[in-house]
Amino acid sequence: MPVSVRRETLTVRHIAKTRHRNRNVAGMRVRYREAGIPSATAVVLLHGAPSSSYSFREVLPVLGEHAYAVAPDIPGFGFSDTPSVADYEYTYERLSLVIEALLDDLGVERFILFVTDYSTPVGYFIATRHPERILGLVVQNGNAHEAGLGKEWDTARRYWAEPTAQHRVALPDWLTFEGTRDTYLGGLPADVAELHAPESWHLDWEHLSRPGRTDVYFQFFADYRTHVARFGEIAEYHAAHQPPCLLLWGRHDPAFDIAEIFAYHQVLDMFEAHIFDAGHFLLETHAAEVAELLVSFTRDVFDRSSATA
Repeated sequence: MPVSVRRETLTVRHIAKTRHRNRNVAGMRVRYREAGIPSATAVVLLHGAPSSSYSFREVLPVLGEHAYAVAPDIPGFGFSDTPSVADYEYTYERLSLVIEALLDDLGVERFILFVTDYSTPVGYFIATRHPERILGLVVQNGNAHEAGLGKEWDTARRYWAEPTAQHRVALPDWLTFEGTRDTYLGGLPADVAELHAPESWHLDWEHLSRPGRTDVYFQFFADYRTHVARFGEIAEYHAAHQPPCLLLWGRHDPAFDIAEIFAYHQVLDMFEAHIFDAGHFLLETHAAEVAELLVSFTRDVFDRSSATA
């Protein structure tokens, strides 16, 4: 009986499909997702905590029709290597060097940088170290100013200043299944909360519940004080280099205050902000809207870059 074989023509949509790959860089196996035609110019998407590049699953194929998009799992999260804290010191600066090594290995020279939550310190280490490589910034519920750190951070500040057992006990108990779920649902009205698929926090907790993983996550929290100490340096970067900035914000975020938006607005000349009826993990409920904005922002930034090259 004859067998019919369907041959697919390589189209833009085929190229835009998300590919899941690994690379060994800087002594780490880094898992990453990519979409679009590989290029020296790209959009680099860095996830928050305790999530992974899974956060960008709906955005990547849309963005990949217009640009080369790369979304790595930051070491310690997702399917990238997660050495124990006894074998590896998890600092944002050190992890930024791993991400930079991945981009170099991929041949990415200049890029739009998407940061959120705990990837914001990683991204800003790259940006301040190599401002010439940053074509634009997309900040989604990521903090880089004192304005965004409200009273909810008081216990964290006390711990950073004096990391005693007493101050650690006073911290919110987020290293649990319930705490992981609340990272997604905290502060949300019921009609927005029901838009969240539970797979996301269940996947995160499956990773975090493995031996030693919450210790890794706590090191990320502890090193956040380094990011806060760099706010002045980041402000100087903004003022001196004026990267075009797209700011995306879920207004119900219990961790980062909406005042952060105005802090960005005060210093950046090319600034666009969109506030959504959403929480900390904006992409879980508004991926389609964000993808559309990313495509428009990417097109504008790339066109501007080509015109001034």
